[in-house]
Amino acid sequence: MSLATFLLALCPAADPTSQQLDALVETARKSWDVPGVALALVSSEKTLHLKGFGLRQFGRTEPVTPDTTFPLASCTKAFTTTLGAMLIDDGKLKWDDPVRKHLADFHLSDPAADALVSLRDLASHRTGVAAHDMLWYRSPFTQSDLVKRVGKLPLSKPFRQDMQYQSVMYLALGQAIEKAGGDRWENLVAERILKPLDMKATTLTTLAASKAKDLASGHRMNSEGKLVVVPWYEQTVPNPAGSIHTNARDLVPWLQLQINGGKHSQRQLVSESALAETHEPQTTIPLRGEAKKLQPDSQLMSYGLAWVVQDYRGELVVQHAGLIDGFRVHVTLLPKRGYAFAILANRQATRMNLALSNSVVDLLLGLPAKDWNGHFGDFIEEEQLAKKLQARREDLARRPTVLPEIPLEQLAGKYEEPAYGSSSISFDKDHLVWEWGPWKLPLKHYGGNVFQVQADNELLHRAFLIFDVSEGGSTAYRLLGLNFKRPRK
Repeated sequence: MSLATFLLALCPAADPTSQQLDALVETARKSWDVPGVALALVSSEKTLHLKGFGLRQFGRTEPVTPDTTFPLASCTKAFTTTLGAMLIDDGKLKWDDPVRKHLADFHLSDPAADALVSLRDLASHRTGVAAHDMLWYRSPFTQSDLVKRVGKLPLSKPFRQDMQYQSVMYLALGQAIEKAGGDRWENLVAERILKPLDMKATTLTTLAASKAKDLASGHRMNSEGKLVVVPWYEQTVPNPAGSIHTNARDLVPWLQLQINGGKHSQRQLVSESALAETHEPQTTIPLRGEAKKLQPDSQLMSYGLAWVVQDYRGELVVQHAGLIDGFRVHVTLLPKRGYAFAILANRQATRMNLALSNSVVDLLLGLPAKDWNGHFGDFIEEEQLAKKLQARREDLARRPTVLPEIPLEQLAGKYEEPAYGSSSISFDKDHLVWEWGPWKLPLKHYGGNVFQVQADNELLHRAFLIFDVSEGGSTAYRLLGLNFKRPRK
């Protein structure tokens, strides 16, 4: 134990004042041009701060309040693993159970991984399957179909070697929990978590959330650098990876459950040991490159079971972020200090939540303050500059006068990929259009058989689509590491 940590243990910091917290939130909100923020901060015994800041929607007057509904996005995953911990208490499952003990149709494409894959592997993102966000985000497939299709994806890393964030695996985890629990995921979450915690405003689909009177609007910057309102990401079916919607007030008992050893109002909803296991390191996250820039005061970082577990300036921090169209959220636990808080913000593509989380932790622990807004602002500037330089290099390397091997019309047609299914390339006057699921995007000729996808979303923006033309005239294309082939007649 360092001298500083020893002294902090002897003389714990006093609870912060409302004025101190308000100042931190407003400074961060204005630094990052975020329309609205809600903060819920609790100790083991009481609510320390519960407040809304700014506006529900840019250009309007309705304020964010503690009752303003936001999507939790990937912070939903901790509800799924907490539910899993409850079923462990019931003797209905174990984290090291083979997935197929509960979910017979689940498979991985690698035979060795397929034979060994456990529920713990799903929950800690170490199956070896890459993110494949496009397969989950705005997917044209049902959740059951997605879980079957994931078995057709190649492993991009060796099994259990690296953490690769993978939301489809949480759909599989949710389905395994349903089998073990004997009911739908949404019913189990409602009965085992929401009702006992009296989280009456918390809902499990976008449709249900939209009925609330106090709703935040999501925002992002458009291509012209203007802040615009973004439609809510539609989730009509409850989703164990990211469909919970709630407000700051409802999160108070949830946060306290996490730092009170699974107890709420003298009732043990989940055993202390089972809940603590979800907060324990499972898969190492190397602190190199971007990760180290984002976590300069951490030496060790791991993924637990729906939580990131790390040291921070000598303290244990357990946290998780959520990101969905127009929104960014962050939940932070200080288990050894008895604090927890949630930050709900209605603008995506900023680092405000992490900057504010660090600032609140510093304040709670009496640590020397740092300019985290400035630190992450510099990081964003470097990131944006790198993207501009890369785009400039790509534009300079473009050779549109080098024609494809065959006419554009002959490149049009249906293409298949084992996991992603059918896609199509169509010819529209003088250019090609790529279509898969909900996406229908024009292709800009880059040079030869290479084209660039014209999209304003991060998944596909400026992505290269490369055609392969065989000697026999058959074609295929590569996109985001995927190989789509024309089906044989």
